[in-house]
Amino acid sequence: MLDRDRGASRPAVFFDRDGVLNRAVVRDGRPFPPASVALLEIVPDAEAALGKLHRAGFVLVCVTNQPDVARGRQRIEEVQAINAAIRRRLPLDDLRVCYHDNLDQCDCRKPAPGMLVASARDHDLDLSASVMVGDRWSDIEAGRRAGCRTILVGVGYGEENRWAVEPDARVTSLAEAAAWILSRHDSQGELKP
Repeated sequence: MLDRDRGASRPAVFFDRDGVLNRAVVRDGRPFPPASVALLEIVPDAEAALGKLHRAGFVLVCVTNQPDVARGRQRIEEVQAINAAIRRRLPLDDLRVCYHDNLDQCDCRKPAPGMLVASARDHDLDLSASVMVGDRWSDIEAGRRAGCRTILVGVGYGEENRWAVEPDARVTSLAEAAAWILSRHDSQGELKP
């Protein structure tokens, strides 16, 4: 357990949803969210990996772009039902959603860091001691812009030409991501190089 004073800023682990916490539906090499709760498949190591991080004292926050709502391809109620199912299965402290499309130019749609910054404000989080775990370039860029370390899970869907920065680590599973995070945080919640 992290030895933190009450009221002190806490470290967090931010997770993308589709492709990280649950399996993305991959079509033509591109990831998409499941269309319904019936198609939701939590990745096999998610519960154990998040449990270890939660027991170690990290605040766990899912930050997800869901532009299919703005594009008229998915109902907001279906996204909310999927999110509720994920929250029932995983020990998340918060789950934040951006429903905007690129043209909306909001500050919450990754790669913008708005969801991470708002979480830090609302939960008294130390972004410099936090980590963003994602499967796409926009997740890594959002984490970097927020001042977090970053971990790429998977292969990045061939988006290498879009990377403005490299992730701090590349792993193949949430279990590996959790091990990397736990190996780099000391008992005071400080992030080691």
